[in-house]
Amino acid sequence: MGKAQSKSKYCDGMNLLQRIIKRIFDVLCSLAGMLFLSPLFLYIYIRLRMQGDGPVIFRQERIGYKGRPFYILKYRTMRVGSEDNDEPNLAVKDDERLTPFGRFLREHHLDELPQLWNVFVGDMSFVGPRPERKFFIDKIMQHNADYRYVYLMRPGLTSPASVYNGYTDTMEKMLIRLDMDLDYLQKRGLWLDLKIIVITVLYILKGKKI
Repeated sequence: MGKAQSKSKYCDGMNLLQRIIKRIFDVLCSLAGMLFLSPLFLYIYIRLRMQGDGPVIFRQERIGYKGRPFYILKYRTMRVGSEDNDEPNLAVKDDERLTPFGRFLREHHLDELPQLWNVFVGDMSFVGPRPERKFFIDKIMQHNADYRYVYLMRPGLTSPASVYNGYTDTMEKMLIRLDMDLDYLQKRGLWLDLKIIVITVLYILKGKKI
């Protein structure tokens, strides 16, 4: 009885048709975004190339849909070798590892633009739980094993937790984010996704950190 209640508690709020529409939206809008923003992509690429201190694109393994690993793409904002140690570190506000231009990209969320490719190929969606590294997932699951239900969704560029929980740089915030992600799983729908996208864009235009 207990197992049946646990399964029903975290059922997906989206039916098959909605998930198909969501995926079509992701493909079309990510492609349109990459084409429309191509001059900005080129400008950032040239600026980072001119620094001459490392690669333009930062790739990092994250765990995504159905627990499958994938490489998330970002413009590199930190100095090369910032995490050359045995234990991954969480990025924090005003991180000293950021380069000057990297700080600008991070503050305006422009470092996330390459993730439009992740959305296009199906690693991610526009709206969904932010993807995490296995190292931190293992730590989260020591506190709450329900993290496994997050694997029912494609990770996203934004989410209710991103908008309302802010920058996640502590375990306490990670657990709050998990609760919000599980709540989103049960309530999610096309209208809610659209609402989250609009709120995210407005927050970014207003300069709010998310």
